[in-house]
Amino acid sequence: MTNEGQASGGESPRSVEDEVDVVAEDTKKTAKGGKDKKKGSFWKELPVLVVVALLLALFIKTFIVQAFYIPSESMENTLLKNDRVLVNKLVYHVRDIERGDVVVFSGVDSWDGEVQIEEPSNPFAAFFHWVGTAFGVVPGEKDYIKRVIGVPGDVVKCCDAKDRVTVNGVAIDERQYLYPHDLPSQKPFEVKVPPGRLWVMGDHRGVSLDSREHMGDPGGGTIPIDKVIGRAFVIVWPFSRATILPIPDTFSQPALNAAAAVGGATPLLAGFAGAVPLVLWRRRRRARR
Repeated sequence: MTNEGQASGGESPRSVEDEVDVVAEDTKKTAKGGKDKKKGSFWKELPVLVVVALLLALFIKTFIVQAFYIPSESMENTLLKNDRVLVNKLVYHVRDIERGDVVVFSGVDSWDGEVQIEEPSNPFAAFFHWVGTAFGVVPGEKDYIKRVIGVPGDVVKCCDAKDRVTVNGVAIDERQYLYPHDLPSQKPFEVKVPPGRLWVMGDHRGVSLDSREHMGDPGGGTIPIDKVIGRAFVIVWPFSRATILPIPDTFSQPALNAAAAVGGATPLLAGFAGAVPLVLWRRRRRARR
């Protein structure tokens, strides 16, 4: 009776297989809907991620470290054309620029570019050129990379009897980094580095348009310290040339700093030497009175 009533009065019961199929179908729909939702969410978030990444990269490039492209042969064989280096922008906030440092500096309103770069033809090209420069993919027309030879107060001269550059009368051995068979300088010079400025030279002296080629400019070929962007400390591209850029051993000679200290003290000593006779003369004059 009970079975007959259920059979005649209601719908036929679903089989277990049918219920499993329905659940599986619902699961597929839910999964598909979730995937579509995630896909849509990703494309909406992508522009935000790109902007954040660019802002972060810009912050790092502006304040911490920046990649630079080597556009010429002026620093061979230390740096080759098309190398990429990383430049530390923080280091000179904690220490002074030292002789032997390889520095990147801006030549805006001073030196002409060693490599002439065609100006972008439209705003889009200008934007991508700026991005490429910021990430070291293309060279900056007014950015230079040279080695510091003289710091403020130094007397840099070339050459001594053995054709060596001297700093404060102390010869420096440049064989560690000078381009093979290059002379330290093809023309003689002598300069005292003014306060707040640097004397810089390329390692490939035969082709480098460095301080020697700008001796007729304001500053006598030296560059302002405040135009230094940072210190190049490592080659990052190509990978086969990846290496750090240390300060050569010759610049660690204690005599360099000792000579600079004596040179800096000379005006003070001369002042005392001139003042002593004057004081003695005044005392004698007073005694006579």
